[in-house]
Amino acid sequence: MIKRFSMGTLLLYGTLGLLVIAYLLPAYLAFVTALKLPGEITLPRSWDLPAEMNWKSFSQAFSLLRPNIVNSIILAISATFLSTLLGSLNGYVFSKWKFRGSEIIFTLFLFGMFIPYQVILIPLFQTLRAMNLYGGLPGLILAHVVYGLPITSLIFRNFYAQIPSALIESAMLDRAGFFSIYTRIVFPLSIPGFVVTSLWQFTQIWNEFLWGICLTRYQSNPITVGLAQLAGGQAVSWNLPMAGSILAAIPVLLIYVFLGRYFIKGLLAGSVKE
Repeated sequence: MIKRFSMGTLLLYGTLGLLVIAYLLPAYLAFVTALKLPGEITLPRSWDLPAEMNWKSFSQAFSLLRPNIVNSIILAISATFLSTLLGSLNGYVFSKWKFRGSEIIFTLFLFGMFIPYQVILIPLFQTLRAMNLYGGLPGLILAHVVYGLPITSLIFRNFYAQIPSALIESAMLDRAGFFSIYTRIVFPLSIPGFVVTSLWQFTQIWNEFLWGICLTRYQSNPITVGLAQLAGGQAVSWNLPMAGSILAAIPVLLIYVFLGRYFIKGLLAGSVKE
């Protein structure tokens, strides 16, 4: 049985198809360029397929970017874990353990979401240098943790607001303390919130460039800075930066491929009351 589509449906899918093609064109160009030999890369032939597949570009780019990849893995995992855990505790406090002036404090706390990180770059640099944390990964991890707390706290606060207060009150009647209630009741129910905040933070931290180049020295540069250095100079073998950009995109791409549905479920958790 042939399914018929209306003109509006065909127009919609046609438009979406064109948008998908336009969105994937840069990825195609990067992949094709990565497979070409350096002498084959010219502007007039940039869209042509390579005459010979040069897979060595990926191994060479990985060899050059290996220290940066390790730095980014350490940075992204550490900062994501700390900012997510602290954001969870903040959301728990501001949603279930409210105190006098907590709403005002939370509102002021959220102002950090609206401050462009370029604005605080110089004060942040001076602060890390005064704390003897400038130049290494610990200082950059601390910066990302602090800057990520407003958004993670907001997500968890909204998520914990959906948890019935009766559960908390019953546990308090059983003489359960602050951390006991959190570990036994709140934490097991907040896995969707952890998925959302972890994916969000990991993506933001992995792709960040400005803080990485301004707050770390050469040996601690993350992958984004390594890519910029790989493409720097006057004579550039463009197959290497393109291969490196694909390698840098793979971790985030795989995360969203395998965990993307949980990200959507976490965003929608509590939005519909049954």
